[in-house]
Amino acid sequence: MTATFRRYLNDYAAARWAALVLIALMMFFAYMFVDVMSPLKSLIESERGWNSSVFGTYAASEYILNVCGFLIIAGIILDKMGIRFTGILSASLMVLGAGIKYIGISDWFQTTELCTWLDSWWTAMPGSAKMAALGFMIFGCGCEMAGTTVSKAIAKWFKGKEMALAMGLEMAIARLGVFAVMWLSPAISEKFDGSVVAPLAFCTCLLLVGLINYIVFSVMDTKLDRQLIASGEATEEKSPEDEFHIRDLGKIFSSKMFWLVALLCVLYYSAIFPFQRYAPNFLETTLNVDANTASRLFSCFPILAMCLTPLLGIFLDYKGKGASMLMIGAVIMIACHLSFAFLLPIFPYKWLAVTLIVILGVSFSLVPAALWPSVPKIIDEKILGSAYCLIFWVQNIGLCLVPLLIGLVLDSTGGYLVPMLIFSSFGVLAFIFSLLLKIEDRNKGFGLEDPNIR
Repeated sequence: MTATFRRYLNDYAAARWAALVLIALMMFFAYMFVDVMSPLKSLIESERGWNSSVFGTYAASEYILNVCGFLIIAGIILDKMGIRFTGILSASLMVLGAGIKYIGISDWFQTTELCTWLDSWWTAMPGSAKMAALGFMIFGCGCEMAGTTVSKAIAKWFKGKEMALAMGLEMAIARLGVFAVMWLSPAISEKFDGSVVAPLAFCTCLLLVGLINYIVFSVMDTKLDRQLIASGEATEEKSPEDEFHIRDLGKIFSSKMFWLVALLCVLYYSAIFPFQRYAPNFLETTLNVDANTASRLFSCFPILAMCLTPLLGIFLDYKGKGASMLMIGAVIMIACHLSFAFLLPIFPYKWLAVTLIVILGVSFSLVPAALWPSVPKIIDEKILGSAYCLIFWVQNIGLCLVPLLIGLVLDSTGGYLVPMLIFSSFGVLAFIFSLLLKIEDRNKGFGLEDPNIR
């Protein structure tokens, strides 16, 4: 009997890397929108009457609905409906939320009866901030859902291939958005006479481009599925054994490895993403520089991460050592935040600030590059989407609460020493959980230290 060799769309390097670029650009635009307000903290406070607590509440709003259970629902939608439907839905939610946030920040909204009514209750938070927070909540639902969808899409298109490299490149492209917005946001604001609205409008338009990109990817994914069905590798109807069931969530929650990964994730990212919200203002006050200079200094943060993450992905694909990389990344983060707390205020030099920021970017390469490709090794593929969403759900609890905490601490202490110590403590706990993860992997043999390509 003669064996027939079939090549699918994702077997062609050009096709699978083109698919990666399409979905990675969507996340690039999403990351830009997430931090578009970070370089404008001082400006938004002076123009709209916000303070650090209000800014912290606004920053936390991105995660509120996710913490309240949306991400669990998102995981079920992803495993039930697939990456095409879920990706388009998530991109659409990002555009909708961005539009509402734009309305809340816009100049004309400040004179409307709705803004006056919003101002009249919970007066500690201006109406503009309430509307912006509503839009950011909706955007956050779409952004986190998109993150998990992209992870599952890459796992599908790069299964048995360069999965860690692909995930690393996707993260690198997305983080380029942080670099870009730290330069573009204040530059666009300055171009339009110190407007906080113009950078927001620009990034909202980019999200529309991201939605179009994912629609194009969905056309490619439809063709891949048709090839798989025609060859018998997949069926249009899932068998009862392969179909996702709600009870499968219990398999995730009962997994010790899941909880180790999820807790490591929430602790690590709680010391990174909330720090990004306040970092430009931290540099502005610590180095005594203007907001534009501070945001451009911090823009160096993702540069080394962008370069290293794909290289680390290649290393993981061929050599492994994922669990060890998680531990090293946590140690680097602890050292950087302690240096921000004690060293930089004593030696407030720009070169020192940039050095610490770039080294922190090394940590931001090591941990995500090793973390996300490890999840398919410990979770069954049919519930992989739900597993990613549940990890993001646990992560979002920290990302929601930490900005609130930092804002309150800043208003009460008036300085960044205590916030940096808080970020450092998260790093210490993350190191402990990375150590426990490595021990559990060694005992149970999940293969976190093994290469992905065999």
